[in-house]
Amino acid sequence: MSALSIEIHSHALQGVVRLKQFGNAISLALSGILVAVFLWWAGTSLLATENSILASFAPAACFQALLQLLQTGEIFTHIRVSLERVLLSLLFALLVGIPLGIVVGLSKVLEKATSPLFQFIRMISPISWMPLAVMMFGIGDAPVYFLLTIAAVWPIMLNVSAGVHAVDARWLTLAQSLCATRWETITRIIIPAIVAHTLTGIRLAIGIVWIVLVPAEMLGVSAGLGYFILDTRDRLAYSELMAVILLIGLIGYLLDLAVRLFIKHYVHQRE
Repeated sequence: MSALSIEIHSHALQGVVRLKQFGNAISLALSGILVAVFLWWAGTSLLATENSILASFAPAACFQALLQLLQTGEIFTHIRVSLERVLLSLLFALLVGIPLGIVVGLSKVLEKATSPLFQFIRMISPISWMPLAVMMFGIGDAPVYFLLTIAAVWPIMLNVSAGVHAVDARWLTLAQSLCATRWETITRIIIPAIVAHTLTGIRLAIGIVWIVLVPAEMLGVSAGLGYFILDTRDRLAYSELMAVILLIGLIGYLLDLAVRLFIKHYVHQRE
C-alpha cells in the first residue's frame, strides 16, 4: 500500500470521525431543545386554562405568531435596526477600547493609576446610565448608542490590555535592538499579537451589548426589537411578545456562534 493511499485513507477516517462527532453534538443539542420545549408546553398546559392569558405564551401560539411575523416581514425592519445599533456601538467601542487598552497595557504606571477607576466604572450596570443618557442626549438613537458603547468598551479594553501583557518580551527586545520606533513597535508587533485577545473581547462585548439592547431600545425610539416588545405589550399581543423573545435569543446565539467560529478559524490559520 503506497504512502499516498495510506494518507488518503487516514484523512478519510478522520473525516468520518469528525462527521460522527458533529452528528452526536447535533443530536445532543436537539435533544436539549426538545426537552426544553416539552417543559415549556407542559408548564403552560398545567397553569393555563382556555381563557387564561398564559395560553398566549404556549409553544403553539408562539410559533404561530413567529411564523406570521416572518411571513409579513414586519419583524425584519426591527431586526435590521437593532443589528445596526449593535454594530455601530461595537465600532465606537473598538475605536475607544483598542487604543486605551494598548496605552494602559504598555504603561505599568498608567495601569496602576487607572485600574481601580476602570474596575469601579465597569461594575456599574450600563442600564444605570439610562437617566443620565436621556438628560444628555434626549430621546432617540443617541442615548441608545451611548449605553451600548459604554457596555461594550470595557471587555474590549481589558482584553486588549491583557493581550499587550501577553506579548513575548523577546519580540519587544528585538524591536528595540533594531531601533524600531514606538509607532513601529505598536503597529508591527503589538497589534498583530493582540488580535486573538481583541476578538475575545469583541465576543464578550457582543454578549453584553445584546443583553443591554432591549432595555436601551425602550428609550423613546420608533423601531428595534426592544421597541417591538413594548409595542406587543401595549397591544396585548402576548404570543408575538413571546415570539420576539425567542427571536432575540436566536439572533444573539447566532452572533456569538459567528464570532466563535471566526476566532476558531483565525487560531487555526495561525497554527
